Amino acid sequence: MQRPPLEVADIVRAAGKKFIENSRRWITAKHLKVLRAIERCRTAALGYHVDECTRCGYSGHSYNSCRDRHCPKCQANARLRWINGRKKELLPVPYAHIVFTVPRALAKLALQNKQLIYTMLLRLSAETLIEVARNPKRLGAEIGFFSVLHTWTQTMQHHPHVHCVVPAGGLSFGHQRWVSANPRFFLPKCVLRKVFRGKVKDALKQTFSEGKIGFYGKLHHLSDPKAFRSFVRELYRDQWVVHCKPPFGGPEFVLRYLGRYTHRVAISNHRLVSFENGEVTFRWRDRAHGNVERPMTLSAEKFLTRFLLHLLPKGFVRIRSFGYLANRNRRTLLPLCFQCLQSAHDTSIAEEQPTDRSGLWKCPHCGGPMVVILRVNPPRALPRPPPAASVLAQGS
Repeated sequence: MQRPPLEVADIVRAAGKKFIENSRRWITAKHLKVLRAIERCRTAALGYHVDECTRCGYSGHSYNSCRDRHCPKCQANARLRWINGRKKELLPVPYAHIVFTVPRALAKLALQNKQLIYTMLLRLSAETLIEVARNPKRLGAEIGFFSVLHTWTQTMQHHPHVHCVVPAGGLSFGHQRWVSANPRFFLPKCVLRKVFRGKVKDALKQTFSEGKIGFYGKLHHLSDPKAFRSFVRELYRDQWVVHCKPPFGGPEFVLRYLGRYTHRVAISNHRLVSFENGEVTFRWRDRAHGNVERPMTLSAEKFLTRFLLHLLPKGFVRIRSFGYLANRNRRTLLPLCFQCLQSAHDTSIAEEQPTDRSGLWKCPHCGGPMVVILRVNPPRALPRPPPAASVLAQGS
């Protein structure tokens, strides 16, 4: 894929200082750190490395990446490494894509309690899938899947939702056979919606009683118990949407499909169209009107404000595995899945994956794998040396 002519980093370099000065009342050190990382990414400020082709010997240098997970340029290699690591876990069955969304009122509360609400959404959506799938009236099996948290819409508005990619079937309770799902649908979305809504309602009440939810600004009135109970009741009556698409293709298709949802940031550089007169124009897809692609223009300040809405809490893991793919179950239950499906479980793929950047891109001349042979880091400012002995003697 060719390098886009316009990047988020270009907007940060051109409008970042003015944006920071106008946002002093709410901007934090974390926001500044991310903006600085994006601005410096793949520039001389971070140093460079020399790559060499293992086949023809061609060499060239590239600037180092910032490796910030919010940087649009740094996610391509991370996504490739993650997908390569998942190859050995893909089963030879169709896969289903399920999306759990929440009402807008809860999204506003999540913006003030990211760590708490985001963790709650990932955990409760997983519990919902596992519980409904275990019901003998539905699937009657133990399932495993990946969940990915997204927090944005196509127009970069705040909209937390969870994408789940699930093999269309599961292990029987005795782990003796594979239970296949209905080829037309995986699980009934109306049941998923009701169970998920009830779990979120109960979790909100519990966390409020434990004093774990913070309320600020326009939501401060919800700190009153009576107001919060009314908020939860209205939330329960609101429209909860769970998208459950029919099972699609097998492992090869899933690898391409996962690339659309893992390691995304609020907007990719390829969606940017222009940056003129302090305004940013980007492309977005109008899902409500036939998925038509439309342009949207925002001021640079509003664009960066929306971008920073989607910063994740420090240490937060937004890609998680559940069921028989969970870390504690994968080693024992995943081979049983392959055995029940009469398919070989290839464990050699994981051993072949590079542990760093090496081998993730190809030589522009012969197509051979490129490896790093030299890294040059930027010079760091040395600490101030102690005063000379002669100066100390004069002072005494």
